[in-house]
Amino acid sequence: MWLFLRNKKKTGNDYIYNPSGKKKMKTWKKVLLIIGGFLFLVFSAMAWKTGSVWKKVGSGGILENLYNTLPIGDKKLEGEDSGRVNILLLGMRGEGVEGGGLLADTIMIASFKPKVEGQESKASLFSIPRDFYVKVPGKEYQAKINAVYASGEERTTGGGLEDMSIIVSEIVGVPIHYAASINFAGFQQLVDSLGGVDIHLDQPFSEALQFKGLEQRCDKNTVFTIPSGNYEEKWIRRKNGTYYDNPKKYPLCYANNASKNELECGGDFELPAGDITLNGEQALCYVRSRVTSSDFDRARRQQEVIQGIKKKALSVGVLSDFGAVNKMLDSLGNNTRTNMQFWEMNRFFELYQQVGDVKINQKVLENSEEGLLYTPTGDEWKKAGYILFPRGDNYDRIKEAFAKILE
Repeated sequence: MWLFLRNKKKTGNDYIYNPSGKKKMKTWKKVLLIIGGFLFLVFSAMAWKTGSVWKKVGSGGILENLYNTLPIGDKKLEGEDSGRVNILLLGMRGEGVEGGGLLADTIMIASFKPKVEGQESKASLFSIPRDFYVKVPGKEYQAKINAVYASGEERTTGGGLEDMSIIVSEIVGVPIHYAASINFAGFQQLVDSLGGVDIHLDQPFSEALQFKGLEQRCDKNTVFTIPSGNYEEKWIRRKNGTYYDNPKKYPLCYANNASKNELECGGDFELPAGDITLNGEQALCYVRSRVTSSDFDRARRQQEVIQGIKKKALSVGVLSDFGAVNKMLDSLGNNTRTNMQFWEMNRFFELYQQVGDVKINQKVLENSEEGLLYTPTGDEWKKAGYILFPRGDNYDRIKEAFAKILE
C-alpha cells in the first residue's frame, strides 16, 4: 500500500498513479527554466558579439571588460574627478589605402564636463589642422602633425594613437585621456547605419575642383592614366629627419574617359540649400571637401557632422533598434581603433547622455589675423611644403584657448 501511494501524485483528494515514482516538475518551474535558458543564450550571444568586436576595436581582454561592466565599486573615467574628459578623434583613409592611408586628415579633441550637483554639463570640439608642424614623438625632427600617427604605427601597433595623444597633449597643455580613430569606410558605414545625418545649409554647397580629377598622380591602369606632362615635386625625408638632395617627381595624369564615372564624389560634388539628410557617401564627401574652400572650413564642417552623428546615435529611436546598433558595432569593429576599454565606453555614454542638447562650443585653429597659427616664410621651410606654426612660436595661446573653450 505504501509503495502504491508513493507512486501516486496527489491532486486535491485524489491520487494519480505514477509508475516511475518520480516527482513531476511543476509548470511554473519549467517556464522559469525556459526563460532562464533563453536569457542565458541572449547574454552569451551579446557577450560574444561585444567581445569579438572589442577585441578588434578597443583595449583590454574580453573577461576583463565583462568583469568591469559589473556594478562592483565606483568606476570612473580618467579625468572625471577633475571635471574634464578629453577624447582625441582621428579620421584617415585607412591602412593600405593609396594616397596616405595612415595620414590623419581629421584631428579633433572632444571634451565634456560631466554633470555634477549644482553645475551643468558642458561639451566642446577643438580641431587642429593637419599641416601643423610639430616635433615627432621619439624622433629628432619635425613633421606635419598628420604624419605622427603613421610614424607611431611603424613603431608598434597602437603606437599611432599613443604618439598622437602625446603631441596633442603637449599642444593643448592637458592630458588626452582617450583616443579613437576611424577610417573613411567606417565613417561612411556608421552614418548609413544611423539612417543618415541631418545638417542645414544656408546656401548650396559645391566642391568643383577636389574630386574632378583635373590632374592627379598617375595610377596604373585605373582612373588617372592619361599623362598631362606635368609633375608633382615632393621632398623626401631620410629616417634621421634630413631631406634628400633632390625632390622626387611624381608624374600627373588626367582621368580617362572610361573611368570618369569612377571619380570620387561624382567629380563635381554638390548639395542643395536647406535642411538635408546626408547618407554615408555624401557625408564623407562633405567632410573631406577643402580645395574650393580651405582646410579650416573643412574642419568646421567636420565638427558640424560630428554633432549630427552624436544627436542621431544618442537618440532613443536608434539606440532601441538592435539592427542599427548591430550595424554600428560591425562598422566600429572593422574600421575603428581606440584605447578605451568597453566599460569605459559604456561609462562615457552614461555620462554623455546627461549632456543632452546642450550647446557644444566649437573652435578651429587657423591662420587668420585673429587666429593662433601662422605660415612661416623663408627658404629653410620650402622643403616641408605648406606648414603652420603657433603664434609666438610656443603653445601658450593655444593652451589658454583650450582651457577656456568649456567656459
